[in-house]
Amino acid sequence: MTIARTATPSTARAINDRLALDLLLTRGPLTAPELRTLTGLSRPTVADLLERLQRGGLVAVVGESGEQRRGPNARLYALVADRAHLGGIDVRSTGVSLVIADLTGRTLATAEIPAGPEHGDDLAERTVRALLDAAEQVGVKHLHTVAVGAPGVVDPTTGVLNNSGQLPRWHAELLDALRAQPETEVILENEVNLAGIAEHRIGAAQGREDFVLLWLGHGVGASVVLNGRLRRGASGGTGEIGFLPVPGTGMLPNATGCDGGFHSMVASAAICELARAHGLTVPEGGPVEQAEEVLRSALAADATAFLDELADRIAIGVAAVCVVIDPGCVVLGGEIGRAGGAALAARVERRLADLSPFRTEVRAGSAGGGAVLAGAVLTAGDAVRRDLFGEP
Repeated sequence: MTIARTATPSTARAINDRLALDLLLTRGPLTAPELRTLTGLSRPTVADLLERLQRGGLVAVVGESGEQRRGPNARLYALVADRAHLGGIDVRSTGVSLVIADLTGRTLATAEIPAGPEHGDDLAERTVRALLDAAEQVGVKHLHTVAVGAPGVVDPTTGVLNNSGQLPRWHAELLDALRAQPETEVILENEVNLAGIAEHRIGAAQGREDFVLLWLGHGVGASVVLNGRLRRGASGGTGEIGFLPVPGTGMLPNATGCDGGFHSMVASAAICELARAHGLTVPEGGPVEQAEEVLRSALAADATAFLDELADRIAIGVAAVCVVIDPGCVVLGGEIGRAGGAALAARVERRLADLSPFRTEVRAGSAGGGAVLAGAVLTAGDAVRRDLFGEP
């Protein structure tokens, strides 16, 4: 027999408060009548929670609605956006991008910190200084939480980045320097996972309970969302698809390197090699920029043979994922996915239909080039709101 449990008054108040705060976050300023309609709560309950949230400094009156009638019910209530501030950081081998945001996720400041021999070896120190300077310039005295996206495997139990000898030393130094900041929580997450969070919440995978983000750029990775939840795996290695053994590479990957795996077929350097093999001109620049430009040019010129072979290569890796977890939707992200857009996604989807027994929609990512930073802000914002609003 199941015994129904009745929520205590304090629990009910916490649930109602969180419900109202989430509505104010997602919908913006609302009147008390609007909150009553959206929550189904009574007039006294809404009045009580608004008074309580104002006392706690989370909600404030920001004006009046456009209704003819004036009075308490016409007041507009909104979250106090500067109640807490947060940061997002995208760590790459070429440098660091960062953003400062308020409680609602609105961007207040951004900064770019380049890496390389010509910039010195103090990147960790320069990044922390840039973060604090950017915050100070917009009047932010304290960052509640900073979410960091970095390449590599992040242990889901310890939060430690598994370097495997592949990442620059300053990556670990930066994390240590950030964690040394007083009273600031630091959340470390794989950068492709953060991009997947962005595509799920604000991008091409909105409304999907199951999907895979395939990140195509300098390297190759994937973010897996099933039943609406990001999946990391026992050691944090879910999505390390660059190591996937595939036909056509002439060798196998190993425990310390993905050469010979899927990475060798669709990473930026491989795309440039494929373009040259098809007689296409590859411009000067870094591998990622070269691959982006050659792909855009190929699409503009309708270089069918090159585009079809690239779609075939991508579809091989996607098919391997689909026959294991059947996500129903795959989003092509990263610099290459963004450059290929809907045209490349459509080609991959057609080829995938020949390889997999399951119908899978392939979409172009829409969270943009800042998907990792967007995911970092969303992740940090979730942590801040859990602390201030309580668990959902």
